[in-house]
Parts: sequence; structure tokens; C-alpha cells
Amino acid sequence: MDFELSPIQRERCAGIGAAVAERFAEHVTSADPELVRLAWKDAAGVGLTGLCLSEQHGGAGLGALDTALGLEAFGRSCSDMGLVFGVAAHLLSCAVPVREFGTDEAARELLTGMAAGDLIAGNAMTEDEAGSDIGRIRTTATRTGEGYVLAGEKSFVSNAPVADVFVTYAVTDPSAGFLGVSAFAVPRELDGVVVGPPLRKMGLNGCLAARVRFEDCVVPARYLLGAEGSGGAIFQHSMAWERGCLFAAYLGLMERQLAECVSRTTRRRQFGRKISGFQAVSHRIARMRQRLESARLLLYRACWLLDQGRTDVTAIAMAKTAVSEAAVANSLDAMQLFGSAGYLADTGIEEQLRDCLPTTVFSGTTEIQLELIAREAGL
Repeated sequence: MDFELSPIQRERCAGIGAAVAERFAEHVTSADPELVRLAWKDAAGVGLTGLCLSEQHGGAGLGALDTALGLEAFGRSCSDMGLVFGVAAHLLSCAVPVREFGTDEAARELLTGMAAGDLIAGNAMTEDEAGSDIGRIRTTATRTGEGYVLAGEKSFVSNAPVADVFVTYAVTDPSAGFLGVSAFAVPRELDGVVVGPPLRKMGLNGCLAARVRFEDCVVPARYLLGAEGSGGAIFQHSMAWERGCLFAAYLGLMERQLAECVSRTTRRRQFGRKISGFQAVSHRIARMRQRLESARLLLYRACWLLDQGRTDVTAIAMAKTAVSEAAVANSLDAMQLFGSAGYLADTGIEEQLRDCLPTTVFSGTTEIQLELIAREAGL
């Protein structure tokens, strides 16, 4: 069992980190759609929007673990976690389904633009009454001679205000439950696609989100992903990639955060000594490091299993839970270590906390992950 990254992996991660640090040195998180698109072009210039897409389509052709390593480097070197999240969601919950289940025509039309960052994608699955329970979605897709007519509304669609294409899920057979859901790639330019105003969020502000409504939107048959009724399985597959690879970005954030805490506590003096010399401080930092490294091992293993063709539900759920809970706990510890300064926007610590809090909710809540782990254990 070899836990060492290969020289190629280390070199690639170092290159991504250096390029991101250079391109985003003066970057400020913005909710302006035009500025968000410019930031996406910078991310695309580093190759981040096509990490796991084939070289044929302009991507890097990386597997799950190498994609995770790239996103970890992105999260380590870029403080705009909203942008990092948006790029990762575009890649994992949208590009991956098109790559693996799209028709040849749809793949040719969409993937090159997605890899280049010219086409931004949004995942339109969640509805007001359907989150992790895909069987409860109410958006419908009715077969016609031209394709499908989509009708319904999606909520919390990441990237929606700047998106050019959506991967969405709709009921094609109301009597079949989970097996009656189908997946589609829907270009924004189609008549009947209505994007609402940007949602006001607590954090991840560099990733714009909105509601998306399909008003009798006619979607050509070439945009159906997989077969009719396979939408549930496609969604689960995309979530395996998202829960594994996307959360690697938070490993990068935690590593950057840890370095900031070490720097802060070794420079700040109280009672005639560095505060890092107080056990209450040093042990808090030690706990932060322990959480980070434990979560990293679980996530790397889950991604390695994906590369072996094994979608291990337990491994992915444990990794997602470990990373998200570590990110929240470490951010709270960082606030404590920085004291009053951590509450100020200039230090970036309070922004880290706001960006980490939703990790226990998106891509499936912690409670859902624990249910999956328990179910796989036979409970």
C-alpha cells in the first residue's frame, strides 16, 4: 500500500497551485455576473474546467483521484471558494454525466465548450419538495415528436445566472417512481428556459445560484442523457464524483487555513510569550491537523475506488461526511484562534466559516450520508 503521490501528480498539483496563485493574486470575490465569467476564464486558463474531460474535447483526461488532487490545489491557492465550488459543480455534476451518458451529438456540441470554460453548466435537480429524494421531483418531461416538453421549476441551481447549459432531471413515467426519472442536458438558449434572479446566500458568494423554470420547454431528443428512466442512476453516479472530488477543494481550504493559524499564533504574543506556546492553542491546532489528514485519507481512498470502477457508497459517504464536518469544526477553531480579528472581514476567517457551513447540506446532508453508511452496514 503506497500512500505517496507520484512525481507526476506532485508536479501537476504544484503547477496548478502556482498558476492559480498567480492568476488570482488580486482576485476579490464578486457576485457581479460579468466578473464571475472573467474569473471562470482565468480558471479555464489553468485547465480546471476540463480536468476529467477527455483530451479529445480539450480536457486533461484525468481520473477521479487526479481530478480531486487538482481541485484540492485550486482550493488551497484560491480564497474564493464560491468560484472553486462553482467550477467543481460544473465539472462533476454536469460535465461527467454528459461525458458518460450523452449522445455523440450532444457530447460534440457541449463538452469542448465545457472543458474550455466557454460553456458554464448548472445542475438543476433540487426542487422545493425534493432534495436527496429524487423520486419526489415534480418536473415532467413529456415525449413528443420533436423530443420532450419539460415543465417544472428547480431551486438552488448553482451557476444558474451565468450558466449556458443545465443538466436537469424530470419525470417521464409517473408510475415508475425512481425508475421513471430521466436526465437531460438543456441549453439555456432554448425557448421556455427561465432563470430567476440570483439568490442571496450566506456564503460561497462567488458561485451565483438561482431558480430555473422550464415553461413547456421543447428539448430535442439528442439531449436525453442515457435511456429513459435512467435519470436516478445517472444522478447517483454524478453525486459519487461530486461527493468525492468536489470536497477535495475543502481539503485545500483547510490546509491554507491551518497555515494561517500557525502563522498567526506563532507571531502573536500575550503574557510575554507566543500564544502558540500555550497548550490550549497548540492542541487546538493539532486537532485541526488531525481532522484534515483523517478526512484526506478517506477522500483519497474513495476517489481511488472510483478509478478502479468501484462506486463504494460507504467510502464516498464517509469521505463526504468527514471532510464537511472537519471543514466546519476547523473553521470554528480558526475563529477562536484569531480572536476578535477572526470576526473581521479583512482576515478572511469569517468568510471561510461561511463557505464551509453549507458543506454539511449540499451534495446530500450529513444525515443522508449517515443513513447510507448505516444501510450499507445492514442496519
